[in-house]
Amino acid sequence: VEKAGYGARLVADTTPEMLDKETNERVAMLRARLTVSLVAGVPVTALSMIPALHFAGWQWWALALSLPVAVWGAAPFHRAAWMNARHRATTMDTLISIGIIAAMGWSVWALVWGNAAEDHGGMNMTSSEIDHIYMEVAVAVTIFLLAGRYFEARAKRRAGDALRSLLALGARSATVVRGGEEVLIDASAVKVGDLIVVRPGEIIAADGVVREGSSSVDVSMLTGESVPVDVTVGANVTGTTVNLTGRLVVQATRIGADSTFAQMARLVRDAQATKAPVQKLADRVSSVFVPSVIAIAIVTFGGWWWLDGDLSQAFTASVAVLIIACPCALGLATPTALMVGSGRAAQMGIVIKGADVLQGTRRIDTVVFDKTGTVTTGAMQLVDVVCHEGTSRTEVLAAAGALEHASEHPVAKAIASAARSELGTLASVTAFENLPGMGAVGVVGGASVMVGNELLMRRKLVLIPKPMSEAIESARASGNIAVLVAVNGTVKGVCVVADRPKANSAAAIAALRDLGLRPILLTGDSRATA
Repeated sequence: VEKAGYGARLVADTTPEMLDKETNERVAMLRARLTVSLVAGVPVTALSMIPALHFAGWQWWALALSLPVAVWGAAPFHRAAWMNARHRATTMDTLISIGIIAAMGWSVWALVWGNAAEDHGGMNMTSSEIDHIYMEVAVAVTIFLLAGRYFEARAKRRAGDALRSLLALGARSATVVRGGEEVLIDASAVKVGDLIVVRPGEIIAADGVVREGSSSVDVSMLTGESVPVDVTVGANVTGTTVNLTGRLVVQATRIGADSTFAQMARLVRDAQATKAPVQKLADRVSSVFVPSVIAIAIVTFGGWWWLDGDLSQAFTASVAVLIIACPCALGLATPTALMVGSGRAAQMGIVIKGADVLQGTRRIDTVVFDKTGTVTTGAMQLVDVVCHEGTSRTEVLAAAGALEHASEHPVAKAIASAARSELGTLASVTAFENLPGMGAVGVVGGASVMVGNELLMRRKLVLIPKPMSEAIESARASGNIAVLVAVNGTVKGVCVVADRPKANSAAAIAALRDLGLRPILLTGDSRATA
């Protein structure tokens, strides 16, 4: 690798902190080069372009200021051009480096051996007509391209924030069972087969299988679904999801780079590293384009010198060919746009597989939407209360709201919020018990209250009246969630909860249709509901 002109080293630390350090060092170095180039380059440009600022020996001051810019400031371009030359390859950096060296080389020659120093008392070392200097060209090109590289590096750092945001979602520590005792360790120390104890509110540290307990798990980070998933013994769980209600013991099956979470982060990282077809086209074009431009510059120099006999004019024309031919749009703007686009998308919850996929979006004719949390708000709301004969809405809401106020489930929160809004203060709850996959039970005002599905009622031997069964079926046919409310073993009513569309969903879908795209809703609801 070193013989090929590159450096190589083992990367022992790939943590976000290490990645941040390397990125920040690159940004800081480019900023330093750009700052020095600006401070030294602006006076050079002003002196070269404004005759009123000329003074005796100004050319030598301009040379002293421009040399650090052309040598140290432009070092990244010279280094890249040299490495490419060792491989008999050419890139945009080749054009840039040759242009800067040519402009500075000519200027030094004109000052030392020509008569460019004669202006306003400059030294006349020879009678040659080489009297033009082009230091401002070398300085300006260096400043503009350094600025481009600096902004590109900053864009990469901002785009990398998406990856760091993903990495920050993972668990920092985990409680594992070792020798019959619970031990708190770093999440990175978890091994396949370890039993991880996950309490309510904690992040699951690794992909695994539930061995003990039952609970509801918030998987919105992975799927966008706001409704928690009920898990029990034998169920698979994913690392970085959040345990909500019960205590779980999870046996780790996939850790580290093999976990679902790590694969998501890898997708984002790979998307930022891959090249889009247009970038590959730029590389292929450069391999032919750059040598062609160099050849044209040489021919231009020879042609002007032969036809006009003015060496200065010939050089001016040839340098102009080198500088103006740099395809900066393909080589700089394109990768920056793709980098920022994929990073911003990841921050908004869109994981792009690669830059080629991003460029391929121009061929998209169909857009498929998930319903919950995408088209809808993802926040449940109470939309109806169906009361059994002889029971009032207030009675149903008072019992259900008080019980569900003690639960963290989104459906429970919707019922409790509506009850609190309508009734004000809710009664206190004792003997509360959450039953994942079924509902919750507790004591409210001395009465036994149950809120849940038909399975809970059957387990508790509660008879479900036919009107209540019909109300549940009707609600589910409309894509809503329905739960039964029972007090002292008797069903009192049904609470219907739904997820409402976002305020801007209709306008967004209409805009897609106006673009000629076909929107499709992916949902388990009936066609009428969708």
